[in-house]
Amino acid sequence: MECISIFDMLKIGVGPSSSHTLGPWRAAERFISELRARNLFQKVTSLKVHMYGSLSLTGKGHATDYAVMLGLAGEDPELVPVDHIQKIVRQIKETKTLLFGKERALGFDHKSDILFHRKFLPFHANGMKFEAILESGQKKSNTYYSIGGGFVVVEDRKNAKRNIANFNEFPCPIAKGTDLLHHCHQQARSISEIVLQNERALRTDTEIDHELHRIWDTMLECIYTGCHTEGILPGGLNVRRRAYDMHQNLIGDLPYDTPETWLQTIRKTEVKFRQILKWVSCFALSVNEVNASLGRVVTAPTNGSAGVIPAVLMYYMVIENHDANFEHIKKFLLVAGEIGSIFKKGATISAAMGGCQAEIGVSSAMAAAALTELLGGTPEQVLVAAEIAMEHHLGLTCDPIGGLVQVPCIERNSMGAIKAINAAELALDADPKHAKVPLDKVVDTMWETAKDMNAKYKETSEGGLAVGVFLSDC
Repeated sequence: MECISIFDMLKIGVGPSSSHTLGPWRAAERFISELRARNLFQKVTSLKVHMYGSLSLTGKGHATDYAVMLGLAGEDPELVPVDHIQKIVRQIKETKTLLFGKERALGFDHKSDILFHRKFLPFHANGMKFEAILESGQKKSNTYYSIGGGFVVVEDRKNAKRNIANFNEFPCPIAKGTDLLHHCHQQARSISEIVLQNERALRTDTEIDHELHRIWDTMLECIYTGCHTEGILPGGLNVRRRAYDMHQNLIGDLPYDTPETWLQTIRKTEVKFRQILKWVSCFALSVNEVNASLGRVVTAPTNGSAGVIPAVLMYYMVIENHDANFEHIKKFLLVAGEIGSIFKKGATISAAMGGCQAEIGVSSAMAAAALTELLGGTPEQVLVAAEIAMEHHLGLTCDPIGGLVQVPCIERNSMGAIKAINAAELALDADPKHAKVPLDKVVDTMWETAKDMNAKYKETSEGGLAVGVFLSDC
Protein backbone atom coordinates (compact mmCIF):
# COMPACT_ATOMS: atom_id res chain seq x y z
CA MET A 1 0.00 0.00 0.00
CA GLU A 2 1.24 3.48 -0.87
CA CYS A 3 2.57 5.21 2.25
CA ILE A 4 2.66 9.00 2.32
CA SER A 5 3.99 10.94 5.28
CA ILE A 6 2.25 14.13 6.37
CA PHE A 7 5.59 15.82 5.73
CA ASP A 8 5.19 14.91 2.08
CA MET A 9 1.81 16.64 2.08
CA LEU A 10 3.05 19.70 4.01
CA LYS A 11 6.31 20.85 2.46
CA ILE A 12 8.21 24.10 2.93
CA GLY A 13 9.02 25.75 -0.37
CA VAL A 14 8.96 28.87 -2.51
CA GLY A 15 5.91 30.16 -4.40
CA PRO A 16 3.99 30.58 -6.53
CA SER A 17 3.22 26.95 -7.45
CA SER A 18 4.07 23.56 -5.99
CA SER A 19 3.59 21.78 -9.32
CA HIS A 20 5.05 24.46 -11.58
CA THR A 21 7.73 25.93 -9.29
CA LEU A 22 8.66 23.54 -6.47
CA GLY A 23 8.28 20.43 -8.63
CA PRO A 24 10.60 21.57 -11.46
CA TRP A 25 13.03 22.91 -8.83
CA ARG A 26 13.17 19.50 -7.14
CA ALA A 27 13.42 17.78 -10.53
CA ALA A 28 16.50 19.87 -11.36
CA GLU A 29 18.06 18.87 -8.03
CA ARG A 30 17.25 15.25 -8.75
CA PHE A 31 18.78 15.41 -12.21
CA ILE A 32 22.02 16.73 -10.70
CA SER A 33 22.02 13.94 -8.10
CA GLU A 34 21.53 11.30 -10.78
CA LEU A 35 24.37 12.73 -12.87
CA ARG A 36 26.64 12.64 -9.82
CA ALA A 37 25.63 9.05 -9.06
CA ARG A 38 26.65 8.03 -12.61
CA ASN A 39 29.93 10.00 -12.41
CA LEU A 40 28.76 12.29 -15.22
CA PHE A 41 28.42 15.59 -13.38
CA GLN A 42 31.99 16.74 -14.12
CA LYS A 43 31.61 15.84 -17.80
CA VAL A 44 28.63 18.09 -18.50
CA THR A 45 29.36 20.95 -20.91
CA SER A 46 25.88 22.34 -21.50
CA LEU A 47 22.22 21.88 -20.53
CA LYS A 48 18.77 22.09 -22.04
CA VAL A 49 15.42 21.80 -20.31
CA HIS A 50 12.15 21.01 -22.09
CA MET A 51 8.76 21.84 -20.54
CA TYR A 52 5.56 20.19 -21.76
CA GLY A 53 1.82 20.60 -21.36
CA SER A 54 0.63 22.72 -18.47
CA LEU A 55 4.21 23.42 -17.44
CA SER A 56 4.65 25.09 -20.82
CA LEU A 57 1.29 26.84 -21.09
CA THR A 58 1.46 28.55 -17.69
CA GLY A 59 5.12 28.00 -16.87
CA LYS A 60 6.36 31.56 -17.20
CA GLY A 61 3.48 32.92 -15.14
CA HIS A 62 4.23 30.31 -12.50
CA ALA A 63 7.99 31.10 -12.47
CA THR A 64 8.88 27.65 -13.80
CA ASP A 65 11.88 29.10 -15.61
CA TYR A 66 13.08 30.68 -12.34
CA ALA A 67 12.68 27.36 -10.54
CA VAL A 68 14.70 25.49 -13.15
CA MET A 69 17.55 27.98 -13.01
CA LEU A 70 17.59 28.00 -9.20
CA GLY A 71 17.49 24.21 -9.04
CA LEU A 72 20.29 23.78 -11.54
CA ALA A 73 22.30 26.37 -9.62
CA GLY A 74 22.07 24.21 -6.52
CA GLU A 75 19.81 26.44 -4.44
CA ASP A 76 17.49 24.79 -1.90
CA PRO A 77 13.84 26.02 -1.90
CA GLU A 78 13.63 25.50 1.85
CA LEU A 79 16.76 27.50 2.63
CA VAL A 80 17.47 30.05 -0.11
CA PRO A 81 16.84 33.60 1.18
CA VAL A 82 13.74 34.65 -0.75
CA ASP A 83 15.05 38.20 -1.10
CA HIS A 84 18.05 36.77 -3.01
CA ILE A 85 16.00 34.94 -5.64
CA GLN A 86 15.59 37.84 -8.05
CA LYS A 87 19.29 38.68 -7.79
CA ILE A 88 20.37 35.08 -8.49
CA VAL A 89 18.07 34.77 -11.50
CA ARG A 90 19.02 38.20 -12.85
CA GLN A 91 22.70 37.30 -12.66
CA ILE A 92 22.14 34.06 -14.60
CA LYS A 93 20.18 35.91 -17.26
CA GLU A 94 22.65 38.77 -17.64
CA THR A 95 25.84 36.68 -17.63
CA LYS A 96 24.26 33.73 -19.47
CA THR A 97 26.11 31.54 -16.99
CA LEU A 98 24.98 29.46 -14.04
CA LEU A 99 27.00 27.78 -11.32
CA PHE A 100 25.87 24.22 -11.99
CA GLY A 101 25.25 22.48 -8.67
CA LYS A 102 27.07 25.38 -6.98
CA GLU A 103 30.30 23.97 -8.40
CA ARG A 104 30.80 24.44 -12.13
CA ALA A 105 30.24 27.52 -14.25
CA LEU A 106 28.32 26.54 -17.39
CA GLY A 107 27.04 28.68 -20.22
CA PHE A 108 23.26 28.91 -19.96
CA ASP A 109 20.88 31.15 -21.91
CA HIS A 110 17.40 30.91 -20.38
CA LYS A 111 15.81 31.99 -23.67
CA SER A 112 17.26 29.15 -25.72
CA ASP A 113 18.09 26.54 -23.06
CA ILE A 114 14.65 26.40 -21.41
CA LEU A 115 12.19 25.40 -24.10
CA PHE A 116 8.40 25.49 -23.73
CA HIS A 117 6.46 22.97 -25.84
CA ARG A 118 2.67 23.02 -26.03
CA LYS A 119 2.65 19.26 -26.51
CA PHE A 120 1.30 17.14 -23.63
CA LEU A 121 3.18 13.98 -22.69
CA PRO A 122 0.91 10.94 -22.19
CA PHE A 123 1.79 10.13 -18.57
CA HIS A 124 0.91 13.47 -16.92
CA ALA A 125 0.08 17.04 -17.90
CA ASN A 126 3.20 18.38 -16.13
CA GLY A 127 6.07 16.76 -17.99
CA MET A 128 9.67 17.99 -18.27
CA LYS A 129 12.92 16.67 -19.73
CA PHE A 130 16.38 17.64 -18.50
CA GLU A 131 19.16 17.07 -21.00
CA ALA A 132 22.91 17.23 -20.36
CA ILE A 133 25.44 17.36 -23.21
CA LEU A 134 28.71 15.71 -22.21
CA GLU A 135 32.32 16.33 -23.28
CA SER A 136 32.06 13.37 -25.65
CA GLY A 137 29.06 14.92 -27.39
CA GLN A 138 26.73 12.33 -25.90
CA LYS A 139 23.39 13.43 -24.46
CA LYS A 140 22.07 12.16 -21.17
CA SER A 141 18.45 12.99 -20.40
CA ASN A 142 15.78 12.15 -17.86
CA THR A 143 12.06 12.89 -18.00
CA TYR A 144 10.17 13.79 -14.84
CA TYR A 145 6.59 14.62 -13.97
CA SER A 146 5.47 17.15 -11.40
CA ILE A 147 2.28 15.55 -10.13
CA GLY A 148 1.19 18.22 -7.64
CA GLY A 149 2.21 19.30 -4.16
CA GLY A 150 5.90 19.27 -5.08
CA PHE A 151 5.89 15.51 -5.78
CA VAL A 152 8.15 14.52 -8.68
CA VAL A 153 8.04 11.07 -10.26
CA VAL A 154 9.28 9.18 -13.30
CA GLU A 155 6.92 7.41 -15.68
CA ASP A 156 7.31 3.92 -14.24
CA ARG A 157 4.52 3.61 -11.68
CA LYS A 158 6.54 1.19 -9.57
CA ASN A 159 9.38 3.69 -9.35
CA ALA A 160 6.94 6.53 -8.87
CA LYS A 161 5.63 4.98 -5.69
CA ARG A 162 9.15 4.28 -4.53
CA ASN A 163 9.87 7.99 -4.91
CA ILE A 164 7.08 8.78 -2.48
CA ALA A 165 8.03 6.24 0.15
CA ASN A 166 11.19 4.19 0.48
CA PHE A 167 10.36 2.99 3.95
CA ASN A 168 8.56 0.02 5.46
CA GLU A 169 4.80 -0.07 5.41
CA PHE A 170 3.09 1.95 8.15
CA PRO A 171 1.73 0.03 11.18
CA CYS A 172 -1.69 1.44 10.26
CA PRO A 173 -1.78 1.40 6.43
CA ILE A 174 -4.37 3.79 5.03
CA ALA A 175 -5.60 4.11 1.45
CA LYS A 176 -9.17 5.23 2.09
CA GLY A 177 -11.33 6.83 4.71
CA THR A 178 -12.73 3.43 5.66
CA ASP A 179 -9.19 2.22 6.46
CA LEU A 180 -8.67 5.21 8.73
CA LEU A 181 -11.94 4.60 10.59
CA HIS A 182 -11.08 0.90 10.95
CA HIS A 183 -7.85 1.71 12.79
CA CYS A 184 -9.57 4.32 14.95
CA HIS A 185 -12.26 1.84 16.01
CA GLN A 186 -9.88 -1.07 16.46
CA GLN A 187 -7.60 0.91 18.77
CA ALA A 188 -10.17 3.32 20.24
CA ARG A 189 -7.99 6.23 19.17
CA SER A 190 -8.51 9.56 17.44
CA ILE A 191 -7.40 10.17 13.87
CA SER A 192 -4.44 12.27 14.97
CA GLU A 193 -3.25 9.45 17.27
CA ILE A 194 -3.40 6.92 14.42
CA VAL A 195 -1.50 9.23 12.10
CA LEU A 196 1.12 9.86 14.79
CA GLN A 197 1.68 6.10 15.08
CA ASN A 198 2.47 5.95 11.38
CA GLU A 199 4.83 8.90 11.54
CA ARG A 200 6.71 7.19 14.38
CA ALA A 201 7.65 4.47 11.90
CA LEU A 202 9.77 7.12 10.15
CA ARG A 203 10.91 9.51 12.86
CA THR A 204 11.32 9.89 16.60
CA ASP A 205 8.84 12.02 18.54
CA THR A 206 11.52 14.70 18.85
CA GLU A 207 12.02 14.75 15.08
CA ILE A 208 8.28 14.84 14.43
CA ASP A 209 7.80 17.78 16.80
CA HIS A 210 10.79 19.59 15.31
CA GLU A 211 9.40 19.29 11.78
CA LEU A 212 5.91 20.33 12.85
CA HIS A 213 7.37 23.35 14.64
CA ARG A 214 9.19 24.27 11.42
CA ILE A 215 5.97 23.99 9.42
CA TRP A 216 3.97 26.05 11.88
CA ASP A 217 6.72 28.67 12.21
CA THR A 218 6.82 29.00 8.42
CA MET A 219 3.04 29.38 8.26
CA LEU A 220 2.98 32.01 11.00
CA GLU A 221 5.88 33.95 9.48
CA CYS A 222 4.15 33.83 6.10
CA ILE A 223 0.87 35.20 7.49
CA TYR A 224 2.75 37.90 9.39
CA THR A 225 4.74 38.92 6.31
CA GLY A 226 1.62 39.09 4.16
CA CYS A 227 -0.22 41.21 6.73
CA HIS A 228 2.67 43.68 6.88
CA THR A 229 3.57 44.06 3.20
CA GLU A 230 1.79 46.47 0.89
CA GLY A 231 2.15 47.27 -2.79
CA ILE A 232 1.59 45.55 -6.13
CA LEU A 233 2.20 41.86 -6.80
CA PRO A 234 4.76 41.03 -9.51
CA GLY A 235 3.80 39.55 -12.87
CA GLY A 236 2.13 42.35 -14.80
CA LEU A 237 -1.50 42.04 -13.68
CA ASN A 238 -1.00 44.93 -11.25
CA VAL A 239 -2.88 43.10 -8.51
CA ARG A 240 -2.84 45.19 -5.36
CA ARG A 241 -2.11 43.46 -2.06
CA ARG A 242 -5.18 43.59 0.17
CA ALA A 243 -4.13 41.77 3.34
CA TYR A 244 -2.15 44.81 4.53
CA ASP A 245 -5.13 47.18 4.57
CA MET A 246 -7.47 44.53 5.98
CA HIS A 247 -5.03 43.85 8.77
CA GLN A 248 -4.51 47.53 9.56
CA ASN A 249 -8.26 48.03 9.88
CA LEU A 250 -8.59 45.00 12.14
CA ILE A 251 -5.54 45.37 14.40
CA GLY A 252 -5.67 49.14 14.92
CA ASP A 253 -2.93 50.54 17.19
CA LEU A 254 -2.29 47.45 19.32
CA PRO A 255 1.44 46.99 20.06
CA TYR A 256 3.60 43.99 19.01
CA ASP A 257 7.03 43.44 17.47
CA THR A 258 7.32 39.78 16.36
CA PRO A 259 5.03 37.20 14.74
CA GLU A 260 4.65 35.51 18.13
CA THR A 261 3.70 38.66 20.05
CA TRP A 262 1.44 39.66 17.16
CA LEU A 263 -0.44 36.36 17.48
CA GLN A 264 -0.78 36.81 21.24
CA THR A 265 -2.08 40.33 20.71
CA ILE A 266 -4.78 39.15 18.32
CA ARG A 267 -5.80 36.34 20.66
CA LYS A 268 -6.28 38.82 23.52
CA THR A 269 -8.41 41.09 21.36
CA GLU A 270 -12.16 40.87 21.54
CA VAL A 271 -13.18 39.93 18.02
CA LYS A 272 -16.66 41.05 17.08
CA PHE A 273 -18.90 38.67 15.19
CA ARG A 274 -18.69 40.64 11.93
CA GLN A 275 -14.90 40.64 12.13
CA ILE A 276 -14.49 36.86 12.25
CA LEU A 277 -14.84 36.34 8.50
CA LYS A 278 -12.63 39.35 7.86
CA TRP A 279 -9.85 37.89 10.01
CA VAL A 280 -10.09 34.51 8.29
CA SER A 281 -10.00 36.17 4.87
CA CYS A 282 -7.07 38.33 5.94
CA PHE A 283 -5.08 35.29 7.07
CA ALA A 284 -5.77 33.40 3.82
CA LEU A 285 -5.09 36.36 1.52
CA SER A 286 -1.85 37.19 3.31
CA VAL A 287 -0.38 33.73 2.68
CA ASN A 288 -1.23 33.67 -0.99
CA GLU A 289 0.00 37.19 -1.61
CA VAL A 290 3.33 36.04 -0.20
CA ASN A 291 3.12 32.96 -2.40
CA ALA A 292 2.40 35.05 -5.51
CA SER A 293 5.53 37.11 -4.88
CA LEU A 294 7.90 34.09 -4.73
CA GLY A 295 7.80 34.05 -0.94
CA ARG A 296 8.26 31.04 1.32
CA VAL A 297 5.11 29.10 2.13
CA VAL A 298 4.02 25.61 3.16
CA THR A 299 2.40 23.53 0.41
CA ALA A 300 -0.89 22.51 1.95
CA PRO A 301 -1.30 20.43 -0.13
CA THR A 302 -0.13 22.83 -2.88
CA ASN A 303 1.25 26.35 -3.07
CA GLY A 304 -1.82 27.66 -4.87
CA SER A 305 -3.94 26.49 -1.92
CA ALA A 306 -1.39 27.27 0.79
CA GLY A 307 -3.59 29.82 2.58
CA VAL A 308 -6.55 27.64 3.57
CA ILE A 309 -5.01 25.48 6.30
CA PRO A 310 -3.07 28.23 8.12
CA ALA A 311 -6.15 30.50 7.97
CA VAL A 312 -8.39 27.86 9.55
CA LEU A 313 -5.75 26.97 12.14
CA MET A 314 -5.45 30.66 13.02
CA TYR A 315 -9.25 30.81 13.27
CA TYR A 316 -9.14 28.06 15.87
CA MET A 317 -6.41 29.80 17.88
CA VAL A 318 -7.83 33.32 17.62
CA ILE A 319 -11.57 32.63 17.81
CA GLU A 320 -12.27 29.17 19.21
CA ASN A 321 -9.52 28.50 21.76
CA HIS A 322 -7.28 31.25 23.14
CA ASP A 323 -5.44 28.66 25.22
CA ALA A 324 -4.48 26.53 22.21
CA ASN A 325 -0.86 25.38 22.27
CA PHE A 326 1.55 23.34 20.17
CA GLU A 327 -0.29 20.10 20.95
CA HIS A 328 -3.39 21.52 19.26
CA ILE A 329 -1.35 22.66 16.26
CA LYS A 330 0.23 19.20 16.08
CA LYS A 331 -3.14 17.41 16.04
CA PHE A 332 -4.46 19.81 13.41
CA LEU A 333 -1.53 19.24 11.06
CA LEU A 334 -1.53 15.46 11.57
CA VAL A 335 -5.20 15.18 10.63
CA ALA A 336 -4.92 17.63 7.73
CA GLY A 337 -1.93 15.80 6.27
CA GLU A 338 -3.65 12.41 6.42
CA ILE A 339 -6.83 13.63 4.74
CA GLY A 340 -4.72 15.19 1.99
CA SER A 341 -2.90 11.90 1.44
CA ILE A 342 -6.23 10.07 1.00
CA PHE A 343 -7.16 12.46 -1.81
CA LYS A 344 -3.74 12.08 -3.37
CA LYS A 345 -3.94 8.27 -3.33
CA GLY A 346 -7.51 8.11 -4.61
CA ALA A 347 -7.60 11.08 -6.97
CA THR A 348 -5.11 13.92 -7.46
CA ILE A 349 -3.83 17.13 -5.88
CA SER A 350 -2.69 18.53 -9.23
CA ALA A 351 -4.74 21.30 -10.85
CA ALA A 352 -3.19 20.31 -14.17
CA MET A 353 -4.96 16.96 -13.78
CA GLY A 354 -8.08 17.88 -11.86
CA GLY A 355 -8.69 21.62 -11.91
CA CYS A 356 -8.85 23.73 -8.77
CA GLN A 357 -11.06 21.17 -7.01
CA ALA A 358 -7.79 19.24 -6.61
CA GLU A 359 -6.12 22.14 -4.83
CA ILE A 360 -8.56 24.46 -3.03
CA GLY A 361 -11.08 21.63 -2.70
CA VAL A 362 -8.57 19.27 -1.11
CA SER A 363 -7.11 21.95 1.15
CA SER A 364 -10.60 22.89 2.34
CA ALA A 365 -11.35 19.24 3.10
CA MET A 366 -8.05 18.90 4.98
CA ALA A 367 -8.74 22.01 7.06
CA ALA A 368 -12.36 21.06 7.76
CA ALA A 369 -11.35 17.64 9.03
CA ALA A 370 -8.57 19.00 11.24
CA LEU A 371 -10.79 21.70 12.74
CA THR A 372 -13.50 19.13 13.47
CA GLU A 373 -11.15 16.98 15.54
CA LEU A 374 -9.95 19.99 17.54
CA LEU A 375 -13.56 20.99 18.21
CA GLY A 376 -14.26 17.57 19.70
CA GLY A 377 -15.62 15.70 16.70
CA THR A 378 -15.53 11.93 16.43
CA PRO A 379 -13.48 10.24 13.69
CA GLU A 380 -16.73 9.75 11.75
CA GLN A 381 -17.57 13.46 12.02
CA VAL A 382 -14.03 14.36 10.93
CA LEU A 383 -14.53 12.44 7.69
CA VAL A 384 -18.00 13.92 7.23
CA ALA A 385 -16.45 17.40 7.46
CA ALA A 386 -13.86 16.54 4.82
CA GLU A 387 -16.58 15.16 2.56
CA ILE A 388 -18.80 18.23 2.94
CA ALA A 389 -15.95 20.59 2.14
CA MET A 390 -14.97 18.71 -1.01
CA GLU A 391 -18.54 18.11 -2.11
CA HIS A 392 -19.01 21.85 -2.49
CA HIS A 393 -15.82 22.29 -4.52
CA LEU A 394 -16.52 19.54 -7.06
CA GLY A 395 -16.00 20.75 -10.60
CA LEU A 396 -14.02 23.86 -9.64
CA THR A 397 -11.85 24.82 -12.61
CA CYS A 398 -8.32 26.18 -12.71
CA ASP A 399 -8.26 29.17 -15.06
CA PRO A 400 -5.56 31.60 -13.87
CA ILE A 401 -5.52 34.92 -15.68
CA GLY A 402 -2.19 35.47 -17.40
CA GLY A 403 -0.97 32.11 -16.13
CA LEU A 404 -0.30 33.75 -12.76
CA VAL A 405 -1.28 32.32 -9.37
CA GLN A 406 -3.18 35.50 -8.52
CA VAL A 407 -6.66 35.88 -10.04
CA PRO A 408 -8.81 34.05 -9.03
CA CYS A 409 -6.39 31.92 -7.00
CA ILE A 410 -5.73 34.25 -4.06
CA GLU A 411 -9.40 34.90 -3.27
CA ARG A 412 -10.22 31.22 -3.64
CA ASN A 413 -8.11 30.50 -0.57
CA SER A 414 -10.32 32.80 1.45
CA MET A 415 -13.43 31.06 0.14
CA GLY A 416 -11.92 27.61 0.80
CA ALA A 417 -11.13 28.55 4.40
CA ILE A 418 -14.66 29.84 5.04
CA LYS A 419 -16.16 26.68 3.52
CA ALA A 420 -13.89 24.54 5.72
CA ILE A 421 -15.14 26.24 8.88
CA ASN A 422 -18.73 25.90 7.72
CA ALA A 423 -18.20 22.22 6.85
CA ALA A 424 -16.77 21.55 10.33
CA GLU A 425 -19.77 23.17 12.01
CA LEU A 426 -22.20 21.18 9.84
CA ALA A 427 -20.37 17.94 10.59
CA LEU A 428 -20.37 18.55 14.33
CA ASP A 429 -24.15 19.02 14.26
CA ALA A 430 -24.68 15.92 12.12
CA ASP A 431 -25.17 12.27 12.94
CA PRO A 432 -22.65 10.45 10.70
CA LYS A 433 -25.06 7.51 10.43
CA HIS A 434 -27.31 9.70 8.32
CA ALA A 435 -24.57 10.98 6.00
CA LYS A 436 -25.56 10.26 2.41
CA VAL A 437 -22.12 10.57 0.82
CA PRO A 438 -19.08 8.89 2.44
CA LEU A 439 -15.65 10.49 2.04
CA ASP A 440 -14.38 7.71 -0.21
CA LYS A 441 -17.25 8.25 -2.61
CA VAL A 442 -16.53 11.97 -2.92
CA VAL A 443 -12.84 11.16 -3.55
CA ASP A 444 -13.88 8.80 -6.37
CA THR A 445 -16.31 11.37 -7.71
CA MET A 446 -13.68 14.08 -7.68
CA TRP A 447 -11.39 11.88 -9.77
CA GLU A 448 -14.15 11.04 -12.23
CA THR A 449 -14.98 14.75 -12.49
CA ALA A 450 -11.30 15.49 -13.10
CA LYS A 451 -11.15 13.00 -15.96
CA ASP A 452 -14.31 14.43 -17.52
CA MET A 453 -13.18 18.06 -17.19
CA ASN A 454 -12.14 19.79 -20.39
CA ALA A 455 -8.37 20.22 -20.57
CA LYS A 456 -8.68 23.99 -21.05
CA TYR A 457 -9.90 24.26 -17.44
CA LYS A 458 -6.88 22.44 -16.01
CA GLU A 459 -4.23 25.09 -15.40
CA THR A 460 -3.65 25.89 -19.05
CA SER A 461 -5.03 29.48 -19.10
CA GLU A 462 -6.96 28.48 -22.24
CA GLY A 463 -10.48 28.73 -20.79
CA GLY A 464 -12.72 30.40 -18.24
CA LEU A 465 -11.55 33.64 -16.65
CA ALA A 466 -8.16 33.26 -18.31
CA VAL A 467 -9.70 34.04 -21.70
CA GLY A 468 -12.84 35.81 -20.53
CA VAL A 469 -10.87 38.67 -18.98
CA PHE A 470 -8.48 40.65 -21.19
CA LEU A 471 -5.11 41.40 -19.63
CA SER A 472 -5.47 45.00 -20.78
CA ASP A 473 -8.48 45.29 -18.48
CA CYS A 474 -6.54 44.18 -15.41
